[in-house]
Amino acid sequence: MAESVFVTGGAGYIGSHTCKALALAGFQPVVFDNLSTGHGYAVKWGPFIQADLNNRAELDKAFATYQPKAVIHFAADAIVTESMLNPGKYYRNNVGSTISLLEAMRDHGVKKLVFSSTCATYGNAIFNPITEKHPVHPINPYGRSKWMNEEIIHDFEKAHGLEAVILRYFNAAGADLDTQIGEDHTPETHLIPTIIQAALGMREEIVVYGTDFPSKDGSAVRDYVHVMDLAAAHVAALNAPPNTLNLGTGKGASVLELIQAVERFCARPISVRLENRREGEPGVLTADFTKAKELLGWSPQFSDLPTIIESAWKWHQLLHEHAHLVKSVLKC
Repeated sequence: MAESVFVTGGAGYIGSHTCKALALAGFQPVVFDNLSTGHGYAVKWGPFIQADLNNRAELDKAFATYQPKAVIHFAADAIVTESMLNPGKYYRNNVGSTISLLEAMRDHGVKKLVFSSTCATYGNAIFNPITEKHPVHPINPYGRSKWMNEEIIHDFEKAHGLEAVILRYFNAAGADLDTQIGEDHTPETHLIPTIIQAALGMREEIVVYGTDFPSKDGSAVRDYVHVMDLAAAHVAALNAPPNTLNLGTGKGASVLELIQAVERFCARPISVRLENRREGEPGVLTADFTKAKELLGWSPQFSDLPTIIESAWKWHQLLHEHAHLVKSVLKC
């Protein structure tokens, strides 16, 4: 019988892709998700418990029923700009739910944790590409909530023998190459999907926040890593010793470069409006993933921009067509 892996937030973007990777690797992913941002249709590869991590009774029942060998913890709110406006939500949901999960793991004797962290813990980069030795100084509540979770996890390692691999990844992008799942947020805030939506006529323009960053064209630079590469790293981390690792490509693309790349791919013009930079957003972030390569044997396989854009385009076309079909049926 396949070993179970407990996946919080497994109905979400990165979580659902990781569940597919787990199933292909011979594990049974058990999804625990309250569907606040995830989607039931994305749960395809194992059991599903719809519940909140702060519901300790449901957590206990799930651990007792499936007896997982490990936990992969994705569940969190993850919009930087929202965290600036509503920090309480981020500390309550991200930190409070993690404590609840860690206490359940302690009580049920589950020692192995793979934690979904973020490059937002680093704040403004002092140097690029960023190594794990870069100072941690998050500049928004989202990044601080993830850093707080990292510290809490280390306390549980010392007190209860938890074995955690913390994955600080950079910007997840793209979609499943089989187009079974992909990125689907409401509202959509991630850059590549919003550019594609503009190309599909679903939004009038793309707003570029900041043209005075230290980059070639003045727009912010991020390191985009394909979601399937991230999923593979989470599976590999199940057999790795405790550590903190960056996941990225070491290369950056600016906002304006991404817009131009999507324009070239779909051969459609995209309207752009320039605005001032937003508070809480660093200018340039790229990853040094040497440590992940050494410890996990991991390197990105699908994270070139053409593959990212093509896979995302196919997925969002599918979503767009489905939305039109639903509207047509409702009109009948």
